Amino acid sequence: MARFDRSAFAAGARASLPVLLAVAPFGLITGVAMVASGIAPAMAVLMSITVFAGASMIASAQLLASGTPLALVLVATAFINLRFMMYSATLRPHFAHAPLRWRLLVGYLVADNVVGLSAGRFADHPDDPAKLEFFLGVGAVIWIVWQLGVAAGAGIGAGLPASWRLEFAAPLAFIAMSVPLIRDRAMLAAALASGVTVIVTYDLPLRLSIPLAALTGMGTGIFFSRKP
Repeated sequence: MARFDRSAFAAGARASLPVLLAVAPFGLITGVAMVASGIAPAMAVLMSITVFAGASMIASAQLLASGTPLALVLVATAFINLRFMMYSATLRPHFAHAPLRWRLLVGYLVADNVVGLSAGRFADHPDDPAKLEFFLGVGAVIWIVWQLGVAAGAGIGAGLPASWRLEFAAPLAFIAMSVPLIRDRAMLAAALASGVTVIVTYDLPLRLSIPLAALTGMGTGIFFSRKP
């Protein structure tokens, strides 16, 4: 990249503004949920900066708090983050020839909203020479708002009385995140199958109900997506 295009960076920042109405409250809920699961506020903020993936953060916090073995925590979060492989494949044609330092930064900033906004822009402007700057503009604003939301949520969660019993915060965050994604028969079937499976197999040892529910949900979704 010969010269950093500030106008493209600013355009990316502006493009991110509509989704901030969803990013900020989700970050807030995530921060509260992590503290409610027993994670120290400072550690919750550090985890957010290191991971930058809300779904896996909530899942791992909830599983660790319930005494789930580390190996199963890693398996569960790996299933949740499989979508990042698809995101990487989507972005590769646009950034494959960028210097390594920029590709590493792109990889760190990959998130659902960042990829969605950037992919839409790239489809409309396939020959835009400033794709990297646009992506960084989108990613930087969303990253900042997310981190502020998590920090605020962690502070709020730490200040609430322990008697309030906020364990419901993590499941509530997952419900709030998942329901808007159910847009067709396959997604609905996958959600129902995984929900029923985790309830029926709840008493299995080592929290095996969670990876089993994930596998059941994925299998059901694939089946219904191929069924005419």
